[in-house]
Amino acid sequence: MNMIIAVIISILASGLVGVAAGYVARAFFANGELRRTKDAVEGQLRRAEARSREILVEAKENALQIKSDAQQGISNSLRDIQRQETQLETREDNLKKQNVDLKRKFDEVENKDKSLELERDKVKKIDAQQVEALEKISNYTAKEAKEILIDKTNKDIEFELAKLYKEAETEMYNQADDKAKEILASSMQRFASEVVGESSVSSIELPNEEMKGRIIGREGRNIRALENFTGVDLIVDEEPKSISISCFDPIRKQTAIVAINSLIKDGRIHPARIEELVDKAKNEVNREIKKAGQKAVFDTNIKGLNGEVVELMGRLKFRYSYGENVLQHSVEVGRFAGIIGAQIGLDEEICKTAGFLHDLGKALTHEIEGPHAEIGADVAERNNLPSTVVTAIREHHDREMSCAESYVVAAADAISAARPGARNDSLERYIERLTALEEIALAKEGVQKCYAIQAGREVRVMVDPDTIDDIKASSLARSISEEIKQKLNFPGQIKVIVIRETRAIETTGDFN
Repeated sequence: MNMIIAVIISILASGLVGVAAGYVARAFFANGELRRTKDAVEGQLRRAEARSREILVEAKENALQIKSDAQQGISNSLRDIQRQETQLETREDNLKKQNVDLKRKFDEVENKDKSLELERDKVKKIDAQQVEALEKISNYTAKEAKEILIDKTNKDIEFELAKLYKEAETEMYNQADDKAKEILASSMQRFASEVVGESSVSSIELPNEEMKGRIIGREGRNIRALENFTGVDLIVDEEPKSISISCFDPIRKQTAIVAINSLIKDGRIHPARIEELVDKAKNEVNREIKKAGQKAVFDTNIKGLNGEVVELMGRLKFRYSYGENVLQHSVEVGRFAGIIGAQIGLDEEICKTAGFLHDLGKALTHEIEGPHAEIGADVAERNNLPSTVVTAIREHHDREMSCAESYVVAAADAISAARPGARNDSLERYIERLTALEEIALAKEGVQKCYAIQAGREVRVMVDPDTIDDIKASSLARSISEEIKQKLNFPGQIKVIVIRETRAIETTGDFN
């Protein structure tokens, strides 16, 4: 027991000794660390003091440099200011001198102005005195004299202007006439086409008399079928081996010709076969019309025409006027119009198109009432052709025209029709037609004189003003127009003009 207590006491004593020894060792080590820290802090302080002294020295040096620069800048600025002040003083002195000079000149100008004003007053007085003296001498006031002088001057100016205008007009007409002849001659020389030798076909040769009988058929059934299906009149006369065709529509006539020729070749002639071959003939003629229209457009080199217009132009292949093929005539007029238009500065394409289409209405005259020029213009307008083309088509037979293209188309139309051989018309027939026109008008009551002019396109009727009044004049023109339409066969349109003139005449007495 005592040993255990002794051991425990020994252990406790050892522990106390260890604790005391640890504390002493810790205190010793703590004092050493403290000394090292203190030494480090003192070193840092010494270095900081040394650095601060360096910074202070640098700051003083920079401050001295800044002060030196500032003093140098101030010195330069002062020198500039002094120099500018000197310049300003010099300018001020110069301005003062100039101001003195200007004042002196102004005084001189003012004095001269006063002198001029005095002189002006003197001139006014002298002028007034002279005007007064002139008024006394001439017995006119200044206003009246001025009006007389202005009137005389105006008359002189008008006379000189009229004289110059007349000279210019004469020269212009002379030059225009020469230029027109040159252009027309050049156009005709540049274009030369074949002379028309065709004429409208009105009869068909048959191989024998038997064929004529077969075409007539039993009790005339075949010829009636032909007439019904084609719309033509077939004339069978005593002339051997031929049959005549009569129709106002050239397309129907051509269809009948093709159908009859096909029947002659086929040999089977009866109503059913006739109907079948007439249908084929219509298709064949339509194809021929389209090809003819396309070829004419190609030959004339015109672009932009739609199918309806091209087909209508193709129908003119079977239309003749005075023996002249209208489609060939249209191609010629288109080319002539293009050449003439280009030479006088107009649009060549417009002139060429208007010339080519000028007789477009002739393809429809058997279907639509009215002059072919109006019909053609309506068709062109409906197909959205240029307004100038429409106007030229409508006006190409008129005396008064509204655009230059109309005159060009009319001239080209006349050139084409006037070519030697273009139209199969003798002088005797021409005179007969004009005479017939005049006779119809002269037969009317109240007509004194009658003249057919412009190749029979216009009839001028002079009437007795005591017999025919204004209302009767209109009725007379309409009556003559209707009678011409019924009795005579003329291509195109004829204008009837009734002229009623009243004259009042008085004679003075004899002079002593």
